[in-house]
Amino acid sequence: MRVKVLGPGCARCKRLEELTREAAQEAGIPVEIEHVTDTARLLDYSVMTTPGLVIDETLKMSGRLPRREEIVAWLKEGAR
Repeated sequence: MRVKVLGPGCARCKRLEELTREAAQEAGIPVEIEHVTDTARLLDYSVMTTPGLVIDETLKMSGRLPRREEIVAWLKEGAR
C-alpha cells in the first residue's frame, strides 16, 4: 500500500509519519511511505494546511494530527 505524508518536513509532519508507521505495524499492513515536500505536488492534492495524509492516492486528512486509531481504520479500509 502506498502512503504519502504531505508537508514541508516540520515536526508535525514527522510525527504523522511516525504515527502512520506505528498504525501500519499495529494493523499488520505493509506500507511504502513517501514524504512529499514539494509545494507544487502538495497543491496537486488540494492541501492548503499540513500535514496531510494520502492513502492509495486518496486524501484522508489535512491540517491536523489524526489519532493512530483513525490511521489504522483508513489503512484497513484501503487494504480491502
